[in-house]
Amino acid sequence: MSEQNNPSTPLVIREARPDDVPEMLLFIRELAEYERQPEAAIATAADLLRDGFGQTPVFQCLIAEWEGQPAAMALYFPFYSTWRGNAGIHLEDLFVRPQFRRNGIAKALFSRLATIALERGDRFQWHVLDWNRMAIDFYKQMGAGMLEEWRIMRIDGEALRALAAQSA
Repeated sequence: MSEQNNPSTPLVIREARPDDVPEMLLFIRELAEYERQPEAAIATAADLLRDGFGQTPVFQCLIAEWEGQPAAMALYFPFYSTWRGNAGIHLEDLFVRPQFRRNGIAKALFSRLATIALERGDRFQWHVLDWNRMAIDFYKQMGAGMLEEWRIMRIDGEALRALAAQSA
């Protein structure tokens, strides 16, 4: 995918490169701080290099630059819908640094992600914290619908290891 570089705007959206990993880690930590869970952001540069830029990438990432400065990041990965028989993308993280907000950066990232989702299938999804009213309102403006009846389930850490041990 080519860079978005409209001469009438100071915004450039491009695919992340391995040399962006340190900045990606900063975005991840800033997002974790914003979401009130800074201790949960334990990813390392080695993790991102392996999983995003290694032999078998499991995620992709867009970097938005405003006047040449790193302003935002959108990290996503593919998924498959058995019911629809089609693929889509799941947005794991989108973060616009506070000083760059209200410049249309999130909207431009969402538009690019929608294009990517259509190239791969017919769905674009993500999670949002229930207290993040500003994000929810923005997502609704983009045309998103809230799946109120669905809940996220997760097993990790020791519970995951214990469950896996049952199959041994």
